[in-house]
Amino acid sequence: MIQVVRATLQVLVVLQVCLCNISLFPLAEDMEKDFQAKAEAGEWVDLHVFDGQWPKRPEHVTKKERTIADGEIPQYVLDHCPLVHLYSEEIYMPSDVKEFVQHFRIEDKRGNEVRRGPLDIATSFAGLGGDDSSDLYLTSLEDFGKNPSWLLGYGPDYGTGRISNGPSVLIVVDKGNGWVDAFWFYFYPFNLGPFIMGAGPWGNHVGDWEHSLVRFLHGKPQYLWMSAHGGGSGYVYDAVEKKDHWRVVGGELQRTVLKRPLIFSSRGTHANYASIGQHAHDVPFFFSPLSDFTDRGPLWDPSMNFYAYTFDGETVTPFSQRERELGTDWLYYNGRWGDKQLIWSDKRQHWCLLQWTYIDGPYGPLKKNLQRTGLCQRGSWWTFQQGCPIRRMIKRGQGLDAERNDLVGDNCGIALYKIRPKWLRALLRLITWQGLFCTFMDYFTG
Repeated sequence: MIQVVRATLQVLVVLQVCLCNISLFPLAEDMEKDFQAKAEAGEWVDLHVFDGQWPKRPEHVTKKERTIADGEIPQYVLDHCPLVHLYSEEIYMPSDVKEFVQHFRIEDKRGNEVRRGPLDIATSFAGLGGDDSSDLYLTSLEDFGKNPSWLLGYGPDYGTGRISNGPSVLIVVDKGNGWVDAFWFYFYPFNLGPFIMGAGPWGNHVGDWEHSLVRFLHGKPQYLWMSAHGGGSGYVYDAVEKKDHWRVVGGELQRTVLKRPLIFSSRGTHANYASIGQHAHDVPFFFSPLSDFTDRGPLWDPSMNFYAYTFDGETVTPFSQRERELGTDWLYYNGRWGDKQLIWSDKRQHWCLLQWTYIDGPYGPLKKNLQRTGLCQRGSWWTFQQGCPIRRMIKRGQGLDAERNDLVGDNCGIALYKIRPKWLRALLRLITWQGLFCTFMDYFTG
């Protein structure tokens, strides 16, 4: 049986790679077309101002090309901070990394203790930066399988969206020639994986780092990228849904109302999407066995409470005294922010169709390719050109909770709606998922 399942998966992957998944439009071309369209429409960006200056890796940016100083956080970054709708039935809310590490010690991959717990974020990570720490793990001091209270995190205040005990982490990177990337990191103590046909959850892990990226040119937002399961999705900034919200200066609400972009955090996994409903991930097969779910649950405003830094490709610089007291050693730590995958003989561990109940914790912020010049954290492995498409229309979620309005579309899926019988439509949806046909449809319709 296992051999049959494995062979079936291999055939599906071959179909996916060989027949469908060719990225025709690299990121640079997408960005250039977008700027050309804006210029032709008479909008503020024109080709003369843009002048073909793409974002650079921060270590290649000269002093003359920089627009912000080390440790400087421009107000426009806060003004365009994404608001996050957490799932209405979310159990594992955001938390403070400072509080989180107090429940751990550090071990190597063989289980040898490297730093005794409880850890202190300001002192315990000293000397653990670089590749030397890549095989280290934060190891819980108590059984995380019993759902201790520190795994649950904290929900946002209903009126303001502030999470007093769950600051986000903001890292701003100057990419030169007016380009500035603002990375908003969202830390959750626990990732609850998806269920498959009622069984699970699978892929749980202690510690969960998710993030979004707002890319600015001369102080104006151009693009928004949001992480999901090691990948994510990118949008033209004007395409994503906005919500009126008070301006925040120094952690305090002002009377000025701004339009802020919306992100929807999925149940348990905290993967980020631009719409609500059901979102298939991994290979969708015919019934989307692995799916995320989003809705308009509690609204979190990360700009109300955050730790902020700048990063030049090598050095992290704190924004204020608050960050200086934390130090920066914890950011340079390259190990896992959670326990090592449980061994197969552990009573808490189970296996099903290439999935384990508990897997390794995630890597931290500096392992998320902050130096990237493209919008995506990484190119999709299944595309020949490692493409990173930028959407001009929100990809619609599926299911009963999905919304239908002028802001969202189903991209390549709209061409499949009227195909009958349903099994044929399901087969075509599988074959064209993220493939050549979808690339064409995304380019011309979304």
